[in-house]
Amino acid sequence: MKTGHEEAQDATKGALLDAALLHVPFDGWTEATFRAACQDVAVDVVLAQAICPRGAVDLALAYHARGDALMVQRLLSEDLTGLRFRDKIASAIRFRLEAVDDKEAVRRGTTMLTLPQYAGDGARAIWGTVDAIWTALGDGSDDINWYTKRASLSAVYTATVLYWLGDDSPEHQSSWDFLDRRIDNVMQFEKLKARVQANPLLKPFLAGPNWLADQVKPPKAAVDLPGSLTPRR
Repeated sequence: MKTGHEEAQDATKGALLDAALLHVPFDGWTEATFRAACQDVAVDVVLAQAICPRGAVDLALAYHARGDALMVQRLLSEDLTGLRFRDKIASAIRFRLEAVDDKEAVRRGTTMLTLPQYAGDGARAIWGTVDAIWTALGDGSDDINWYTKRASLSAVYTATVLYWLGDDSPEHQSSWDFLDRRIDNVMQFEKLKARVQANPLLKPFLAGPNWLADQVKPPKAAVDLPGSLTPRR
């Protein structure tokens, strides 16, 4: 549970983000945008920098996180019963992109987060998105598959976003067709991997790698308080 101070900081960051989005199409996620947002919502720059130490970079990441939250909210509210799992994945990515209310803000953010100094932030943001998708869809992987699922979906998500940014087809139908093809590619690879694993001639050669893969476990979240008996996932 957040403290009153943390809730106040979140509210201020949200207000700054809303104000910044009005300037991003013209100035990008820049210092000029950050200072303009501070002025628009009458927040002292020093206080704003305490909440967002890297200024507009932190606001861009907050915008990405807001989209993730909207996607998860929609995923949990939609009835996906009866859909194939690959279609649930496709729906999740579509929900994520449909949560965007300003494509130019995403385009500007993508440009910024590909710069060398922010590439790590961009990779973590994408990983956070795909982890949110797998978690919302009930992924229970407890081995190396936890990583491979997210790595594969990261590639699909990234490619789809880049295609979507340049897509001007009605209702972005070309993007959804592109997404389906990328997921089909992943499914074909998974089927090939399953056939290799099932091949009796290859089992002796795969025993060692399979054993090593079984030792890989997903990360565990830290407990909230010292002495807590139940770790958070």
